[in-house]
Amino acid sequence: MLALATDLRQVSIWVSSGRKGPLRNWDVMKTTSMLARLGVSPLPVPANWYAIPLRLIVGFGFLEHGYAKLARGADGFIAILHAIGTPLADLLGWTTIVVEIVGGLIILIGAFVPAAAVPMIIVLLVAVFTVHLPNGFSSIKLLSYDAAGAHFGQPGYETDLLYIAGLVALCLGGAGPLSLDNYLKARQTALTAESGSPGSLSRH
Repeated sequence: MLALATDLRQVSIWVSSGRKGPLRNWDVMKTTSMLARLGVSPLPVPANWYAIPLRLIVGFGFLEHGYAKLARGADGFIAILHAIGTPLADLLGWTTIVVEIVGGLIILIGAFVPAAAVPMIIVLLVAVFTVHLPNGFSSIKLLSYDAAGAHFGQPGYETDLLYIAGLVALCLGGAGPLSLDNYLKARQTALTAESGSPGSLSRH
């Protein structure tokens, strides 16, 4: 990050000075190096920060969908489940709402992500096979546009798969910084190191 900031500062000084000749202490190799740091993944930031945007969008997305069902009335969502022939619609309706709200909050704070991901993925798969699969892959199907605005077709299972991919990525790569999982892991590592130190053994 420090090297990148230095490179960008040199470019800024050169542009503001209006010089058109060769840059002082600047050559093709440095330019190539800067572009490589910006254009090739991973970017020059801590690798585990990838989890922050994933947790935000997945957690908030689930939370918003669960809250919307409650705000409109859970009975309305349960009636939809009855209409499409879902067995145990009342139980599954409330289960879905709880999983979306609680699961969304858990993902946002990055707590017990693998455990939370299991029921969340199940909810997504149920949505795929009971509602979205017949509509194809695309979730955004622009049909027409008129004075009333844009008109869209029935959404497919694309968004469900994106949520599943985000949850799987968090399970494989970890919840990242600013998460309860990361805090618990760091604390466990510290306790393990402390219990294995010579000082702790002598105390026993």
